[in-house]
Amino acid sequence: MQTAVNSAPAWLTVLHPKSFPIEPLPGAGALNRWIWNDTLAAIQAFIEKGQCQIGIGKPSELALQVLAQHPTVSSIYDAMDDFPAFYRGLSRIAMSHREQKIAAQVTRISVSSTALADRFATYYSKLSLALNACAIETLPPPSTTTKNSEKPVLGYVGTIGHWFDWPLVFNLAEANPSMCIRLIGPVYTPPPRPLPRNIELLPACDHATAMKHMQEFTVGLIPFKLNELTTSVDPIKYYEYRALGLPVLSTSFGEMTLRDGLAGVFLMDKHADLSSLVKTAIVHNSKTDEMQEFREANSWEVRFDTSGILS
Repeated sequence: MQTAVNSAPAWLTVLHPKSFPIEPLPGAGALNRWIWNDTLAAIQAFIEKGQCQIGIGKPSELALQVLAQHPTVSSIYDAMDDFPAFYRGLSRIAMSHREQKIAAQVTRISVSSTALADRFATYYSKLSLALNACAIETLPPPSTTTKNSEKPVLGYVGTIGHWFDWPLVFNLAEANPSMCIRLIGPVYTPPPRPLPRNIELLPACDHATAMKHMQEFTVGLIPFKLNELTTSVDPIKYYEYRALGLPVLSTSFGEMTLRDGLAGVFLMDKHADLSSLVKTAIVHNSKTDEMQEFREANSWEVRFDTSGILS
């Protein structure tokens, strides 16, 4: 999805470190170090103003240098993905090494999926699990959310990248020719062949428009491949779909694997009877009180209040 770009609020200072575009290759830190002096000085000045915390969202040589210069400052590594899995060869090895160095040095590690928690189990004493959640303040009231009563729409909103299972989506379309499969988002991995007549491909949109599109869905799709990258994923789409009362038709990847049998969750693979599975998902109805209960249990506010040291 695309979001509107707004100017930073007055309380927020955004730095734009310069660097040679070679990270995460080995030696990137040594080459970039001399052009980071201004950035490191700005961070130093900020830390000297008073109590603060160092937050790291992606392993980098710059992050390691900040940690090295401020070893007594509280720090957290927010591991939202299996970052090494995005790379190959030397870059992958370097990213993995960099991530482990950061994990060893920070005060706390937060992970967004059970698989990531397993990866960092060595650091159990400083590890916390914070699954994804939903921005419930952006949703319409549950009482105004009704399932599409016209032609059934099996819908997906999000990036279509190399993790998107095009062959499965084609099988889904062929098994349900009377239904519309609507895919909305930027396409980085195009379909392998011409789209069937019942697959619609719409461009990326802002979050508010995406919510309106979702309200037109009958079923929410999450057709991701099963690979090393998706093993560590807890899709926000799951929370948005279910918060809108939509049944979810998903492949069995990452955190979705652990949701098999939950209300409104239907897992599929290439061997499934996709026609029968879709029919079963379509007849599932979420009551208003169930939707409200789901929202209250899976808001970002609740997630940050309840995530703590794993027990």
